Amino acid sequence: MASTNTGREVVKGVQRMTPSEAFVETLVANDVETIFGIMGSAFMDAMDIFAPAGIELVPVVHEQGAAHMADGYSRASGRHGVVIGQNGPGISNCVTAIAAAYWAHSPVVIVTPEAGTNGIGLGGFQEANQLPMFQEFTKYQGHVSNPARMAEFTARCFDRAKAEMGPTQLNIPRDYFYGEIETEIREPAVIDRGPGGPESLDRAAKLLAQAEFPVIVSGGGVVFADGVEECKALAERLGAPVVNSYQHNDSFPASHPLWCGPLGYQGSKAGMKLIKDADVVLALGTRLGPFGTLPQHGLNYWPEDAKIIQVDADADMLGLVKKIEVGVLGDAKQAASALLERLNNLDVASDKTKDQRAERIRSEKDAWEKELSEWTEERDDFSQDMIAEAEEEEGNWLHPRQVLRALEEAMPERVMVSTDIGNINSVAHSYLRFEEPRSFFAPMSFGNCGYALPTIIGAKKACPERPAIAYAGDGAWGMSMVEVMTAVRHDIPVTAVVFHNRQWGAEKKNQVEFYNRRFVAAEIDTDSFAEIAHAMGAEGVTVDQLDEVGPALKAAIDAQMNEGKTTVIEIMCNRELGDPFRRDALKKPVRLLDKYKDYV
Repeated sequence: MASTNTGREVVKGVQRMTPSEAFVETLVANDVETIFGIMGSAFMDAMDIFAPAGIELVPVVHEQGAAHMADGYSRASGRHGVVIGQNGPGISNCVTAIAAAYWAHSPVVIVTPEAGTNGIGLGGFQEANQLPMFQEFTKYQGHVSNPARMAEFTARCFDRAKAEMGPTQLNIPRDYFYGEIETEIREPAVIDRGPGGPESLDRAAKLLAQAEFPVIVSGGGVVFADGVEECKALAERLGAPVVNSYQHNDSFPASHPLWCGPLGYQGSKAGMKLIKDADVVLALGTRLGPFGTLPQHGLNYWPEDAKIIQVDADADMLGLVKKIEVGVLGDAKQAASALLERLNNLDVASDKTKDQRAERIRSEKDAWEKELSEWTEERDDFSQDMIAEAEEEEGNWLHPRQVLRALEEAMPERVMVSTDIGNINSVAHSYLRFEEPRSFFAPMSFGNCGYALPTIIGAKKACPERPAIAYAGDGAWGMSMVEVMTAVRHDIPVTAVVFHNRQWGAEKKNQVEFYNRRFVAAEIDTDSFAEIAHAMGAEGVTVDQLDEVGPALKAAIDAQMNEGKTTVIEIMCNRELGDPFRRDALKKPVRLLDKYKDYV
């Protein structure tokens, strides 16, 4: 016998066992303690021995939620997340969430029991070809081709998820869980990444040393590599402002003097103004995705003439989105240390202007904070109309930006926050600040609704000692709120903040900007999400006064951490809206037929 990091024993050497035992023992060897999913006959033989192996199956309400929970668990802990379901519909329900995990680079393993081999191709009950469903959103797909190879394929899926930084699929015909085999349980592969090639590191260090205004973009790779301290040390050596890549607000501590906030949609104007003047940009652990470098706040801020050094552990990302001067194929943490070591032996041009640059950073940040504090309502004509309408019909319902500021000020220490897709959630990017990595979870480039609640449940399961908060608009909330029952049933307390403004806000703003306020399918009418929360066994609070926002969040966190209670805070917001979500992808309509000539 051998022991895992969690103290559980794993059988050693070639032994006789069932394929179910080989599957479960390989899970144990990879330190799996939690699996999210819904029980099913397809894998019941293995599920029957989860408990004696020290594995908990967390039953969910819907399999999409299970896969999001596995993603959140993985992103919060740095470990594998695991999801499983019944063949056919249970598995197809997971596709959206696995796509989100793919763009978040989460090492999630989705186990997909398949129809039995003696019935495949006959169109039997719950039969589906499950490998093509996930081929675009997985780094590796393992299909158990013989029961004797169960341990081999299971181990490979776990190894490849870590090695290639993304989801893998383990597809198992349901009859292959049965029988007797001789097999050996493999030890997990040890992935030891390096800093990059010495030649590329030398070139990058020389370029940084020559830079007069270097800027660092700290991305998700810094978080995944646990490299925040190394990024800090490198930034301090250069005196370089540090901006977060899009939806990675936790990749650099917000209290640090060199932190300048996130780039991209609804990001930090201070960070954008600073990077606009960069002569060298170090993209550390980021692919520089297009949605994170688009113009914002009226600023076309990306420095077209800057020389870019990109560090990424995935060779396919180097130079993919932006033209780069130097590409370093390496681990963000180790690359930062290697660059710092080289810079310590070079004359650094930016040393001469460190003090001036520090003052510039302070000035830009102060100006942005002042603007955020004074930006209490949206200023466009449509929002002003909605504010007036709200005051006339509904009373003084709340301005989203004021709400976000109040929530920011009430945030507890070591908080984890997930955000859904949507207008108010995107505006929140400017108000969410973190002091440690693995704290912020967003749906990344896939941008799917229904993400925030199940993801934060998974994160809370991984880190029960940390406060956990989900942000969602009322549209996205409707897709995921049933997982409140999962949190209540299985004692995974979280706090959900629902911005109730009765509309699909992000798309509605596109109808304002491009379609002359012709609203089609934009309105949502729900009486009370707080009452629905009560019906599911959670606490439910409705907030319609600004001075109640902070106290409501603090009370909910106290109930979460000290009483184990899940709370849904429903905040009544007016219908003002932020900047269009997809200004880059839409244009004013042209109508050629007479019957549509008024629709311009």
